[in-house]
Amino acid sequence: MENMQTTRNEALNVPAMFQRNHPAWYTCMVKRVFDMIMSALGLIFLSPVFVLIAIFIKRDSQGPVLFRGPRMGQGGKIFQMLKFRTMYENADSYRGARITAQGDSRITGFGKWLRNTKLNELPQLWNVLVGEMSLVGPRPEDPLIVTSWPEDARKEVLSVRPGITSPASIAYHDEEKIITQDNLMGDYMEKILPDKLRLDRLYVRHHTFMTDLDAIFWTFIVLIPRLSRLPRSEGWLFGGPFTRIARFYLNWTVSDFITALVSAGLVGVIWRIFTPLHIGWNWAPVVALFLAVEFGVVSLFLGLGHVEWSRAVAEDVFILFFSCGIVTVISVVIDMYVSVVNLPDGYVFIVSLVTLMGFIVNRYQLRMLSGFARRWVNLRRQGFGIGERVLVIGAGAGGEMVVWLLRRPEFQRLFHVVGYVDDDPNKQGMRYDGYSVLGTIADLPALVKEQDIGVIFFTIKEILAVDRERILSICRKSGVRLILLSDVLKRIEEHIVSEMVNE
Repeated sequence: MENMQTTRNEALNVPAMFQRNHPAWYTCMVKRVFDMIMSALGLIFLSPVFVLIAIFIKRDSQGPVLFRGPRMGQGGKIFQMLKFRTMYENADSYRGARITAQGDSRITGFGKWLRNTKLNELPQLWNVLVGEMSLVGPRPEDPLIVTSWPEDARKEVLSVRPGITSPASIAYHDEEKIITQDNLMGDYMEKILPDKLRLDRLYVRHHTFMTDLDAIFWTFIVLIPRLSRLPRSEGWLFGGPFTRIARFYLNWTVSDFITALVSAGLVGVIWRIFTPLHIGWNWAPVVALFLAVEFGVVSLFLGLGHVEWSRAVAEDVFILFFSCGIVTVISVVIDMYVSVVNLPDGYVFIVSLVTLMGFIVNRYQLRMLSGFARRWVNLRRQGFGIGERVLVIGAGAGGEMVVWLLRRPEFQRLFHVVGYVDDDPNKQGMRYDGYSVLGTIADLPALVKEQDIGVIFFTIKEILAVDRERILSICRKSGVRLILLSDVLKRIEEHIVSEMVNE
């Protein structure tokens, strides 16, 4: 958008409205160093292109080569964003709408080509170099348009440096074709701006160095006419090839490689303590390296990098065991038929076993730490009496749902689950979701007094009416608050239905 170069900046009084986010210092440093290096290299190597474009602009129409437009930057600070001029230098260009559509008469012939190729944005490399912009970030907007944003959106989007490109600008790289000449501002404010703000806020919340590389990659893709028309899901827009390679392949491949390398080396050192290992110091690193590469490649092809191990299921663990088994078999076969290195019997098997243990510890370290942390918090609560103490009746699916709910951060300070009560004799003394079955319904009155229970949560769904009434009667006689899971689910259902009706 090219618009009036003067605006009433002092009337907006925006800087005091915003509080900046504070991401990790090293993230900001890496992003800033990358911006400075790439913008400096771009200005140097593209300088002949700058000169050539300047010559064509001067030949095409009278006026300056560069356009300087006020834009809202990080923290609400207004700066002058640079572009190659693409409009005629006359009064009509400044009196017109602040945005442009396809066929705008204010755009010059050469300016139309510059806009289609996005080369008019190249001077913003200078804005990046001096720190007013970044290579990737929400596109800087006209200050007067920013005032129309919701306040929470302004605070969030303006908490980071604006960028030359962003997921939103990639998604709407052809926005001039979407809006019409008859209703420029209306189409932009209603059809484009709300979704661009949504995408910009998603970027601010989840951006990393890899997502920035993805944005740069997609920017080059949309500049290629044939490729720009290919459909791109929003998931690929935010999690493109660089993010997926790092998340699914690079992270776990490198981690598995290091784990296998350490395991092979550790087993070799311990083996030498008890019996000779006839590999030779020159071959020992090679053997360890080969086993590590095997584990990394097999894990890669089996898709182990795609698993979120904090929420893994049994079949994911089976694949982990399977990968170690494949490597063991391959290594044994190679050792049998390739006599370069004669590994002792059992060495490969022990290395595979230790590597498997390393894989499991590496993948489940967060789950183990969270388990220890939760246990510690529970012990602290028991010691200091924090939160209303809860007994859950029914160690089944309903009980699991209630325990999950009460573990949420918003409920942890209010409730503390003590354990389950269930009449099933096979469940007595067993642990479910980290909590023990403390007794049967007949034990309920005694448990309420012994455990200082304040709330009983009834979760059994499939039960005879007479048994249900008997249990509820015992619960009511205990003199503590009684909550029925069926009532909670009914209220949720009523809320959902009312929301759908209102829509």
